[in-house]
Amino acid sequence: QHCYHLSYGMVDLPSGKMKSREGTVVDADDLIDEVVASAKDMTQERGHLDGLSEPARNTLYAQIGLGGLKYYLLKVDPKKRMLFNPEESIDLTGNTGPFIQYAHARICTLLEKADYQLQELQSGLAMKSEEKEIIKQLTLFESCVLEAAANYSPAVIANFIYELVKLYNTFYQNVKVVSEPDAELRQLRLSISAVVRQTIAHGLRMLGIEAPQRM
Repeated sequence: QHCYHLSYGMVDLPSGKMKSREGTVVDADDLIDEVVASAKDMTQERGHLDGLSEPARNTLYAQIGLGGLKYYLLKVDPKKRMLFNPEESIDLTGNTGPFIQYAHARICTLLEKADYQLQELQSGLAMKSEEKEIIKQLTLFESCVLEAAANYSPAVIANFIYELVKLYNTFYQNVKVVSEPDAELRQLRLSISAVVRQTIAHGLRMLGIEAPQRM
Protein backbone atom coordinates (compact mmCIF):
# COMPACT_ATOMS: atom_id res chain seq x y z
CA GLN A 1 0.00 0.00 0.00
CA HIS A 2 1.35 3.41 -0.98
CA CYS A 3 1.67 5.83 1.92
CA TYR A 4 2.64 9.47 2.10
CA HIS A 5 4.21 11.02 5.18
CA LEU A 6 2.40 14.28 5.87
CA SER A 7 4.74 16.28 8.08
CA TYR A 8 3.36 19.16 10.12
CA GLY A 9 4.90 22.43 11.26
CA MET A 10 5.47 23.55 14.84
CA VAL A 11 2.74 22.78 17.37
CA ASP A 12 2.58 25.08 20.39
CA LEU A 13 0.84 24.63 23.73
CA PRO A 14 -1.24 27.31 25.47
CA SER A 15 1.70 27.66 27.87
CA GLY A 16 4.13 28.29 25.01
CA LYS A 17 6.48 26.35 22.76
CA MET A 18 7.21 22.69 23.36
CA LYS A 19 10.90 22.43 24.28
CA SER A 20 12.59 19.20 25.32
CA ARG A 21 15.33 21.02 27.26
CA GLU A 22 12.71 22.76 29.40
CA GLY A 23 10.57 19.68 29.92
CA THR A 24 7.54 21.01 28.06
CA VAL A 25 7.41 18.21 25.49
CA VAL A 26 4.10 16.35 25.73
CA ASP A 27 4.11 12.57 25.46
CA ALA A 28 1.53 11.37 22.92
CA ASP A 29 0.13 8.70 25.24
CA ASP A 30 -0.31 11.23 28.04
CA LEU A 31 -2.05 13.64 25.68
CA ILE A 32 -4.42 10.92 24.46
CA ASP A 33 -5.24 9.94 28.04
CA GLU A 34 -5.92 13.60 28.86
CA VAL A 35 -8.34 14.24 26.00
CA VAL A 36 -10.19 10.94 26.58
CA ALA A 37 -10.55 11.77 30.29
CA SER A 38 -11.82 15.24 29.38
CA ALA A 39 -14.30 13.72 26.93
CA LYS A 40 -15.52 11.40 29.69
CA ASP A 41 -16.07 14.29 32.10
CA MET A 42 -17.85 16.38 29.46
CA THR A 43 -20.10 13.51 28.38
CA GLN A 44 -21.02 12.49 31.93
CA GLU A 45 -21.93 16.08 32.80
CA ARG A 46 -24.43 16.12 29.92
CA GLY A 47 -26.05 12.90 31.18
CA HIS A 48 -27.34 11.54 27.85
CA LEU A 49 -25.98 8.01 28.12
CA ASP A 50 -28.83 6.18 29.85
CA GLY A 51 -28.97 2.57 28.76
CA LEU A 52 -25.37 2.37 27.53
CA SER A 53 -23.19 -0.31 29.09
CA GLU A 54 -19.89 0.62 30.72
CA PRO A 55 -17.81 -0.81 27.82
CA ALA A 56 -19.96 1.11 25.32
CA ARG A 57 -19.48 4.31 27.32
CA ASN A 58 -15.71 3.83 27.44
CA THR A 59 -15.67 3.30 23.67
CA LEU A 60 -17.64 6.51 23.23
CA TYR A 61 -15.27 8.50 25.46
CA ALA A 62 -12.34 7.30 23.33
CA GLN A 63 -14.15 8.13 20.09
CA ILE A 64 -14.89 11.67 21.27
CA GLY A 65 -11.47 12.30 22.78
CA LEU A 66 -9.47 10.92 19.86
CA GLY A 67 -11.87 12.54 17.40
CA GLY A 68 -11.28 15.88 19.04
CA LEU A 69 -7.51 15.44 19.03
CA LYS A 70 -7.28 14.29 15.41
CA TYR A 71 -9.68 16.89 14.07
CA TYR A 72 -7.96 19.76 15.93
CA LEU A 73 -4.69 18.88 14.19
CA LEU A 74 -6.11 17.99 10.78
CA LYS A 75 -8.28 21.10 10.37
CA VAL A 76 -5.11 23.22 10.13
CA ASP A 77 -3.07 23.40 6.94
CA PRO A 78 0.02 21.24 7.61
CA LYS A 79 2.33 24.04 6.47
CA LYS A 80 1.09 26.41 9.17
CA ARG A 81 2.22 26.70 12.77
CA MET A 82 -0.58 25.95 15.20
CA LEU A 83 -1.58 26.23 18.85
CA PHE A 84 -3.06 23.04 20.30
CA ASN A 85 -5.44 23.51 23.23
CA PRO A 86 -6.58 20.15 24.70
CA GLU A 87 -9.66 21.67 26.35
CA GLU A 88 -10.85 23.35 23.15
CA SER A 89 -10.34 20.15 21.18
CA ILE A 90 -13.27 18.37 22.90
CA ASP A 91 -15.61 21.38 23.01
CA LEU A 92 -19.11 20.76 21.62
CA THR A 93 -19.20 24.21 20.04
CA GLY A 94 -17.12 25.75 17.27
CA ASN A 95 -14.90 24.08 14.70
CA THR A 96 -14.15 20.89 16.64
CA GLY A 97 -14.42 17.15 16.11
CA PRO A 98 -17.01 16.62 18.88
CA PHE A 99 -19.17 19.43 17.44
CA ILE A 100 -19.32 17.50 14.16
CA GLN A 101 -19.70 14.12 15.87
CA TYR A 102 -22.62 15.50 17.88
CA ALA A 103 -24.36 16.68 14.71
CA HIS A 104 -24.02 13.17 13.30
CA ALA A 105 -25.42 11.61 16.50
CA ARG A 106 -28.31 14.06 16.58
CA ILE A 107 -29.27 13.24 12.99
CA CYS A 108 -29.12 9.53 13.84
CA THR A 109 -31.59 10.13 16.68
CA LEU A 110 -33.80 12.24 14.43
CA LEU A 111 -34.02 9.57 11.72
CA GLU A 112 -34.65 6.84 14.28
CA LYS A 113 -37.41 8.88 15.91
CA ALA A 114 -39.01 9.49 12.50
CA ASP A 115 -38.64 5.79 11.51
CA TYR A 116 -37.01 7.01 8.29
CA GLN A 117 -37.13 4.68 5.29
CA LEU A 118 -35.55 5.46 1.93
CA GLN A 119 -38.27 6.30 -0.61
CA GLU A 120 -38.49 7.85 -4.05
CA LEU A 121 -39.09 11.59 -3.72
CA GLN A 122 -41.79 13.49 -5.55
CA SER A 123 -40.37 15.83 -8.20
CA GLY A 124 -41.08 19.56 -8.25
CA LEU A 125 -41.21 20.09 -4.50
CA ALA A 126 -40.66 23.70 -3.46
CA MET A 127 -37.53 23.91 -1.33
CA LYS A 128 -36.61 26.55 1.19
CA SER A 129 -33.31 28.42 0.97
CA GLU A 130 -31.87 26.40 3.87
CA GLU A 131 -32.46 23.17 1.96
CA LYS A 132 -30.94 24.55 -1.23
CA GLU A 133 -27.80 25.67 0.59
CA ILE A 134 -27.27 22.19 2.05
CA ILE A 135 -27.70 20.57 -1.35
CA LYS A 136 -25.24 23.02 -2.91
CA GLN A 137 -22.69 22.15 -0.23
CA LEU A 138 -23.22 18.41 -0.73
CA THR A 139 -22.49 18.73 -4.45
CA LEU A 140 -19.03 20.10 -3.58
CA PHE A 141 -17.98 17.06 -1.55
CA GLU A 142 -16.37 15.12 -4.39
CA SER A 143 -14.33 18.10 -5.58
CA CYS A 144 -13.20 18.79 -2.00
CA VAL A 145 -11.97 15.22 -1.63
CA LEU A 146 -10.06 15.47 -4.90
CA GLU A 147 -8.54 18.80 -3.84
CA ALA A 148 -7.51 17.36 -0.47
CA ALA A 149 -5.85 14.40 -2.19
CA ALA A 150 -4.08 16.52 -4.80
CA ASN A 151 -2.66 18.90 -2.19
CA TYR A 152 -2.15 16.40 0.65
CA SER A 153 -4.36 18.61 2.82
CA PRO A 154 -6.89 16.90 5.12
CA ALA A 155 -7.89 20.40 6.26
CA VAL A 156 -9.96 20.76 3.09
CA ILE A 157 -12.17 17.83 4.11
CA ALA A 158 -12.31 18.92 7.76
CA ASN A 159 -13.47 22.42 6.92
CA PHE A 160 -15.96 21.14 4.31
CA ILE A 161 -17.65 18.99 6.96
CA TYR A 162 -17.69 21.88 9.42
CA GLU A 163 -19.42 24.13 6.89
CA LEU A 164 -21.92 21.36 6.11
CA VAL A 165 -22.77 20.93 9.80
CA LYS A 166 -23.26 24.68 10.23
CA LEU A 167 -25.66 24.73 7.27
CA TYR A 168 -27.54 21.72 8.64
CA ASN A 169 -27.87 23.34 12.06
CA THR A 170 -29.38 26.45 10.46
CA PHE A 171 -31.76 24.22 8.49
CA TYR A 172 -32.74 22.25 11.61
CA GLN A 173 -33.46 25.42 13.60
CA ASN A 174 -35.59 27.06 10.92
CA VAL A 175 -37.38 24.23 9.10
CA LYS A 176 -39.78 21.62 10.43
CA VAL A 177 -38.54 18.08 9.87
CA VAL A 178 -40.25 15.39 11.95
CA SER A 179 -43.17 17.71 12.77
CA GLU A 180 -43.77 18.74 9.13
CA PRO A 181 -47.44 17.91 8.36
CA ASP A 182 -46.92 17.56 4.59
CA ALA A 183 -45.77 13.97 4.01
CA GLU A 184 -43.76 14.73 0.85
CA LEU A 185 -41.91 17.66 2.41
CA ARG A 186 -41.26 15.61 5.53
CA GLN A 187 -39.76 12.83 3.42
CA LEU A 188 -37.63 15.35 1.51
CA ARG A 189 -36.22 16.84 4.70
CA LEU A 190 -35.57 13.44 6.22
CA SER A 191 -33.79 12.40 3.02
CA ILE A 192 -31.62 15.52 3.14
CA SER A 193 -30.82 14.72 6.77
CA ALA A 194 -29.89 11.15 5.85
CA VAL A 195 -27.49 12.29 3.11
CA VAL A 196 -25.91 14.84 5.46
CA ARG A 197 -25.43 12.12 8.07
CA GLN A 198 -23.82 9.82 5.51
CA THR A 199 -21.54 12.58 4.23
CA ILE A 200 -20.42 13.55 7.73
CA ALA A 201 -19.61 9.92 8.54
CA HIS A 202 -17.75 9.46 5.25
CA GLY A 203 -15.74 12.64 5.70
CA LEU A 204 -14.82 11.82 9.30
CA ARG A 205 -13.83 8.30 8.27
CA MET A 206 -11.37 9.72 5.75
CA LEU A 207 -9.82 11.71 8.60
CA GLY A 208 -9.59 8.58 10.74
CA ILE A 209 -12.33 9.76 13.09
CA GLU A 210 -15.29 7.72 14.34
CA ALA A 211 -18.87 9.00 13.97
CA PRO A 212 -20.82 7.89 17.08
CA GLN A 213 -24.55 7.28 16.71
CA ARG A 214 -25.17 8.57 20.22
CA MET A 215 -23.55 11.25 22.38
